Amino acid sequence: MMLNKVPGVPVPDSQLARELTQFVRDTESDLLFHHSIRVYCWGAIAGNRMGLKFDPELLYAASMFHDIGLTARYEDSQLRFEVDGANAARDFLRGHGISERDIETVWNAVALHTTPGIPQFMQPEIALVQAGAGMDVAGRGYEQFTKAQREAVVAAFPRESDFQHEIIDAFYQGMKHRPDSTFGTFNDDALAFKDSNFRRVDICAVILASRWNTRTGCDHPAGSASHQCSDRSHRPAS
Repeated sequence: MMLNKVPGVPVPDSQLARELTQFVRDTESDLLFHHSIRVYCWGAIAGNRMGLKFDPELLYAASMFHDIGLTARYEDSQLRFEVDGANAARDFLRGHGISERDIETVWNAVALHTTPGIPQFMQPEIALVQAGAGMDVAGRGYEQFTKAQREAVVAAFPRESDFQHEIIDAFYQGMKHRPDSTFGTFNDDALAFKDSNFRRVDICAVILASRWNTRTGCDHPAGSASHQCSDRSHRPAS
């Protein structure tokens, strides 16, 4: 499978990379497979532009595994799909003798790729997977890539004509059986977009329904000065 089609963005051609590519190719749809390669390309281009020192093979591994948790292989899982992908990457890399330190980097890159605001402060590979995914899905940082770079990547690994809706559907199909796993992430947006009956979990409702808001949830003895803690927030102002 010839992947080195983008000038200045070499795709690793080691035995590990070839076997990894075939594994993902056999597991993912065309949509997710080509999306994952583009994530690598955008990440590598961004890393080179910023002068970051990154391991292309680790970046490639994390990029290729980042959405594998959305596939039918995990239709019975209740974990976050990112964790399924991170675990799959870890198992694959361990089977190929990769160091635990490098595996941890890949695991974090996959697990955190839908968590904006954190990856950019971690190892380059972790930051670049999140940046690449953001560029390919939402156009984040679009203007920072030259027209020639954008055209080269898309020419090599074409985007589907209705990619935006197809990727949203892929998110939905991969998470509709585990809606609770989307709590605290923006993944619940895909469920809400596709399913009018989906109801998000509201963290404020969770806090207000906590055992701490009942007398039985208060750790202080009845009659003590501190016993008022359980219902103080519900008292009218004097």
